[in-house]
Amino acid sequence: MTGSKQTQHTDRKGNLLARMREGHTLDRKEEIELIAQLAFPAIIAQLSSIIMQYIDASMVGQLGATDSAAIGLVASTTWLIGGLCTAAGIGFNVLIAHRIGAENDKEARNIVRIGLIFALCISLIVMAFCVAFSGKIPLWLGGDSRVAPRASAYFGIYSMALPAMQMMYIAGGMVEASGNMKLPSFLGVLECVLDVIFNLIFIFPSRNISIFGKNIHVYGFGLTIKGAALGTALAEAVAAALCLIYLLRISPVLHLRSGERIHDVKKIIKKALEISVPSAVESVIMGGAQVVSTTIVAPLGADSIAANSFAVTAESLCYMPGYGIQSAAVTLIGQCYGARRHELMRRLGWITTISGIVVMTGAGILMYIFAPEMIGILSPDPVIRKLGTQVLRIEAFAEPMFGASIVASGVFRGTGDTLSATIRNIISMWGVRIPLAAVLSGRLGLRGVWISMCTELIVRGILFLTHLAGHKWEKIRN
Repeated sequence: MTGSKQTQHTDRKGNLLARMREGHTLDRKEEIELIAQLAFPAIIAQLSSIIMQYIDASMVGQLGATDSAAIGLVASTTWLIGGLCTAAGIGFNVLIAHRIGAENDKEARNIVRIGLIFALCISLIVMAFCVAFSGKIPLWLGGDSRVAPRASAYFGIYSMALPAMQMMYIAGGMVEASGNMKLPSFLGVLECVLDVIFNLIFIFPSRNISIFGKNIHVYGFGLTIKGAALGTALAEAVAAALCLIYLLRISPVLHLRSGERIHDVKKIIKKALEISVPSAVESVIMGGAQVVSTTIVAPLGADSIAANSFAVTAESLCYMPGYGIQSAAVTLIGQCYGARRHELMRRLGWITTISGIVVMTGAGILMYIFAPEMIGILSPDPVIRKLGTQVLRIEAFAEPMFGASIVASGVFRGTGDTLSATIRNIISMWGVRIPLAAVLSGRLGLRGVWISMCTELIVRGILFLTHLAGHKWEKIRN
């Protein structure tokens, strides 16, 4: 072994991900340690994102039920759009993980260039559409004369920030694909802190606040619900800019090199779309189902809309750890796939999925116990708090199987198999949740909607575990 190669091997000895790519055998303890190394920062990043939504909801909740209902009304639409933005980058991120796993870093950097340009173009198109229809979407969702105008104002500002959100999604995903989960985690925390600061400035008017017994004058614009959207947009823009700087100038593997030019653009986009399109279709169909769910909830009144929105935000604190483990699974399985470590890929697929089930079982227990406090932080209204607590406790029983579906989806995605997850999500959502919610909402109100949600998530988890137990997802495709 040459001196340079020996030094490189020594430097990478402690890097379990690098050892996995190089073909070294990992024992069970090292496999679990590798998952933990990747999953923990990703969990922090996911939790930070939800805490930011929690902060927004809590601050707007202080303004009253109408403003809370306005955000809740368009929440399903923003999820749909966020899903499309995420899907636009999934294919490129998976291909980058495959190339790094195969130790073809130059090609990974080529995919970075192509992916960023493609995703930016998609986000600009979606932004133009959303801005054009921001005044009509709340009315289509069934918003009344009090809620719809405020929802339109919030959604319009949200829409204009879509390019920043898109760049954060795809750049963060590319950094994660390289094995660096810490930077997106740090930026998630930073985004959360900035969101608090910007919200304090933009939502509320100028006022005096007491900190450690001292009165401090805080300047504010008093923009209420518009301020919530603007604060979040600015926080996302700062985080996206920092992530792009790291990706393009600092990342050891992915930063741009002089002399490397973009090539095979059509070929790369075609491969990426083969992975991304099923996820985009899933986002549209699943997002459409969420919109239908919103139209089912809307006639139940402002209290039910607000309680539904707050409960969804509160529940997110429980299932975001599952999405953190999913991010780790995509990176691990993607690089295993690129390195052609077939047996290790299958084993890590099961370990990550079981980890998701265990973590979300614990989260579900905590959610059941602390449901009143979780909703209480978001709203001072006793009616909303009572209703929100009831539906959260219903949902707690679904968390283990929800965790199975979340993480297993990441396992499949790591190999480029996004179609299987799409099919199973669509079957469970449209075959179970929507029909059941339509029936039960008329009899049990908002509680009926959440009973249908709980039932559907359990069915979904079973469908994903069944596919994981098979072998089709393991097939090497390129």
